Order: sequence, then C-alpha cells, then structure tokens
Amino acid sequence: MYGVLKLVGFGSFMYLLDSAGDFRKKHPRFGGGAHTWDVLGTWDGWWYQQIALHGYHPALVPVPGATGLITLQGNSAAFFPLYPALMRVAMEVTGLGPFGAGLLVSVVASFAAALGIFAVAARFGGRRAGPAAAGLWAVWPGSGVEWAVYSDSLYVALAAWALYAVLTRHWLTAGVLTFAAGLNRPTAAALVAALAPAAVLALRRREDGVARPLTAMLVAPLGLLGYLGWVGHRMGDYGGYFTLQSGAWGHEFDYGSQTLDVLTSVPVGHFGYLFALPFADVIGVGVVLLDLVLLPLLLRLRPPAVLVVHTVLTLALVLGSQQYFANVSRYLLPAFPLFLPLAVALRRVSLPCLCLVLGIAALASGSYAGYALFELGVP
Repeated sequence: MYGVLKLVGFGSFMYLLDSAGDFRKKHPRFGGGAHTWDVLGTWDGWWYQQIALHGYHPALVPVPGATGLITLQGNSAAFFPLYPALMRVAMEVTGLGPFGAGLLVSVVASFAAALGIFAVAARFGGRRAGPAAAGLWAVWPGSGVEWAVYSDSLYVALAAWALYAVLTRHWLTAGVLTFAAGLNRPTAAALVAALAPAAVLALRRREDGVARPLTAMLVAPLGLLGYLGWVGHRMGDYGGYFTLQSGAWGHEFDYGSQTLDVLTSVPVGHFGYLFALPFADVIGVGVVLLDLVLLPLLLRLRPPAVLVVHTVLTLALVLGSQQYFANVSRYLLPAFPLFLPLAVALRRVSLPCLCLVLGIAALASGSYAGYALFELGVP
C-alpha cells in the first residue's frame, strides 16, 4: 500500500514539475536541473551530497560586511552525519553517485518508516489501524521529502522503531535507535526526552530490571550530544552548531514568536513576516491547525505516555522555532502519532474504500506535499 501510494504521489509530482517547467530556469543547487528528478537533490540535498563526497569542514566564517540576519557563511556542519554516512556506504557498495545513493537510502528508509508506523498503530489501535497509518505516512503534508535526498525518512524510521521498542520494552534496542536518531537530526531531542521518563518509570516499577532501562536512558542522548560536541570542538565554540544555525540560516528557538506572526498574518492575506512564501505558507498554516486539532483527539485515546511526550515535544520544538515556515509540514513528519486518531477511525472503512480515499490524497500530494515544498518554498 505504501509503495503504490508513493508511486502515485511521486508520478503526480514529476508531472507537475514537467508541465510547469519552472525548474529549468532555476540554479541546479536551488530547485533546478536538467531533468525533473534533479530537483530531488537540490537545496539541503546538495549539502548532503557534498558531505558524502568530501566530508565535513566545520567553521564559523563571517560574511564580510554583513549586519543583518545572515552574518555567517553556510557550512556543512549544520547537517547531521548519519544520513550522508549511509549515502557514502551506498556509493561504495553499489557504485552509484551521491544523488542515486541518497535516493536509495531515502526510499529504503521510507519503507522502514512505514513498517514502523504500521507496527506502532497496530499495537495501539489494532491491526486494521496499521495499513491506514502507513498509508497516511505516504500522503501526509511534507511527504514529498520521503523520496528525495533528504534525511527525514531515515529519522522517522529510527524514531518509529525506537518508540515501538519502548512500547514492547526492548530497552537496549530503543536506546541504540535513539542514539542513531541523534546522529541524524536535532529533532531527536524530543525522542531522547520521551525515552527518559519511560525508562525511569520502568525502573520504579522494577518490571524490566535495572540494567536495560538505565543503559537505554544513558546511551540515548550520546549521538546527539556527541555530534554537537564534536562540531563545537572543531569550531572552537561549544555552542557553535547553534551559532551557525542562527547566523547562516536564521534558524533559532524563539518560543513561537514567528509561528504566531505567521498564524496571525496568513489568514488576513499579509505576508510581511520573515521568510514569507505565500502559497507554501498557506499549506503550512493548514498543517499546523490540523495537527493542533489531532492532538486532543490523540490524547482522548489515552496512548502510552512515550508517544504523547514525543509528539508534544516535537510540536513544541518545531512551532517554537524561527525558520522557513513553509517547511513546517516536513519538520512535523516525526509527529506521526498524530496519525493514530485518523487511523483508528479509518479501520472501520473497507480496504477498497480506504485505498480509494488514500489514492486521491496521494494524487493531490504531488502538489501540496511535493511541488509546494520544492518549487514554491525552500525545503
């Protein structure tokens, strides 16, 4: 189901790119290329390919004479290492170039994520909820990056299986997967924070001994902290990663100030806020409102605490940050437990009807989840 839905959405995305033709006029690094599929390796994908080929060179390099928001030159250290490392492995094993290797890793990881989401949903909402949840992962806003040279699919795969490992009390597996997730995206802070209270609760109950929950809790944050520490050491500033994000990309935690600005501007047709991208931002506002509606519905189902903590903290990290708001649909993909209320409701629907509903959403996803991100926004 997941593969078919993604093929439908992917085909729709490629058709829209080709029919509009705007990508042919853009720089190959910034949403352009000779072929439609070249777009999938642009923007952040370009950085990942450079890391896979040349490694890291962490530095804080000022932009000469800059006095505005952007004062530092962009640097590869802003991108976490696990995904480009797997790209390099795929290059060595298959002989593919960095673009092909990146797509291969992402596609394989997207199926692993679909299976993980299926497993979590089936355990919580019954087996019939599983296919609906996996199908929603294929068509959700932001899903255009699942089959692109981006690290999102890999992160969601690691997060989904880490949460499933906590639910099934496989603590060492959960700790290792969370460690790996911390080497892939900074959003892993939410996953680390979700695992810790679950492990503490297990220790209090003495239901799984002491060694396994404690080891999981201690190992989980090491990937994230290790990479941030290494970057800081190489830069000569242990807050260097955050300095780079703020000074080179304008990304920083602002306690939701920009999100509030967007949510109060877009509904009245004003686009004077930071990083405004009107069409993509309208979709972003819709995604945020949808997620805020789904959150109380999720809580009403009384899911395990680890799912709630991970979801709430992911929402807080994303909505509390200054960034390109058009990317919010992509950044919120790890909050997949929000699929559960819909998946539980859809389990009453027959399989043919479910496939029809999700198939229509997949066809439309070529626009709202793919084209809006890569061509009308800055993913």
